[in-house]
Amino acid sequence: MENIQFDFNNIFSHNIEKRHGVTETDLASMSAAVKKAYRHVVKLISDGPSRIDLGLEWAQLPFQHKDEVNAIQKMGDAIAGRYENVISLGIGGSYLGLKAAQDALCPPYYNEFDKARKDRPRIYFDGNNLDPDTLKSLLNNLKAKKTFVIVISKSGETTETKAAFTVIEDWLKTNAGDRYGAQVFAITDPNSGTLRKRVSAEQAKDRMSFRDLPVLKGVGGRFSELNIGLLHMAIVGIDIREVLGGAGSMARLCMKQDIFANPALMYAALHTILYKKKNKPISILMPFSETLKSTADWYVQLLAESLGKKYRRKIVVQKDGRERWENNKASILNVGRTPIPSRGTNDLHSIQQNNIEGENNKAVTFIKVRRFRHEITIPGSGDIMSGRRYSALLSLAQEATEWALSKESRPSCTITLPKVSPYYWGGLLFFFEMATAFEGELLGVNAFDQPGVEGYKNYMYYKLNKPGLAKDVERDIIGNPLVKKSKFII
Repeated sequence: MENIQFDFNNIFSHNIEKRHGVTETDLASMSAAVKKAYRHVVKLISDGPSRIDLGLEWAQLPFQHKDEVNAIQKMGDAIAGRYENVISLGIGGSYLGLKAAQDALCPPYYNEFDKARKDRPRIYFDGNNLDPDTLKSLLNNLKAKKTFVIVISKSGETTETKAAFTVIEDWLKTNAGDRYGAQVFAITDPNSGTLRKRVSAEQAKDRMSFRDLPVLKGVGGRFSELNIGLLHMAIVGIDIREVLGGAGSMARLCMKQDIFANPALMYAALHTILYKKKNKPISILMPFSETLKSTADWYVQLLAESLGKKYRRKIVVQKDGRERWENNKASILNVGRTPIPSRGTNDLHSIQQNNIEGENNKAVTFIKVRRFRHEITIPGSGDIMSGRRYSALLSLAQEATEWALSKESRPSCTITLPKVSPYYWGGLLFFFEMATAFEGELLGVNAFDQPGVEGYKNYMYYKLNKPGLAKDVERDIIGNPLVKKSKFII
């Protein structure tokens, strides 16, 4: 079987000048730090309790028990056979990963054409914003009795998802009958949280009401697609065993110690050098495939939320030898590359102008597809396009973009998928997850928490008078008010 390929020639100084490109000396100087990062990540992944405590349980998701995977596949098929529509409620990883899977692995225009869906339900994503227009339009145009609802929230308290579910549950209750709970599925914490309490209460009355799957302990949202996204993939007809198989193959590859045999470790090392030594804080992910655009959106959350951190990580070794991670508030870093999603060839007519002639502070990662599901040959004769295959033109455009960047000493690298399939897409996701974990180690931050996300949530909770808000949070909000001076408003 072919492998995913990582080509990093255009990061090195033999293609771009030394001031902007990585030299072999640069890479060699990172050797000790890279080995330390590798050993630490592998050690944590190999230790079950530490893996769960520190948020690395996602590394085991490719190796879930086949009986559990088969049960989810069967459940998805059963839901698909009964309902015309599925509303999936979630935000962050509970939305972006699912959307990425659907766009990559289902036929394009999946919702629009019955033939494309092959009798599977239409999928509608909500609970990822607070825009009343989108949700109102959705409910005005769906039939409640023919609609299944999946709510994904670890705590049940995420504002956007909770609000949408409250509205949709009321809609179901009004329009679908007394047993509407059979049309509700929850993916949530198996032991605690308001959604878990609700699930338990409903199931005590009717075991077919509010059926559920767990958000596995130690799996953070942005790393959770191979946990919380499996049911969605099964519903739309994706073979989740293939997805996990591809992720498992990549996981084994990413356990190799040799950096020249471990693509995720190499990716992390090179981009750390570009960021810290070559002033390349902006990371552009540009797939040359329309179906992978949402995968680029998923990667934005993965990189930004994992590595955009204020404080250096402090490792406290406890009496039992296990680690506890704290934010070292005496060491402010404010680090993390800024990710930008893009796609070829569309954005070659927009952002590419800045990539080529704007500030040289970016590194571009291309995703190239070797074989597409379909082919189109341009008809006619006498024109340079005549007789050309679409896939060949797209490949040429990607090569030309590499050349144009390299000519201007702009670093880039290319990840090539043999094809966009469940197997290779699963491998691609796991590659980026492992690369992010290694990069977090090299930067000295906790890649598995997201304290910066809590700021807006706490402010909203304060304004909504949520009970139980911590006193220090209240004091922080009161002591740092938004100041709006009229002379600065036109």
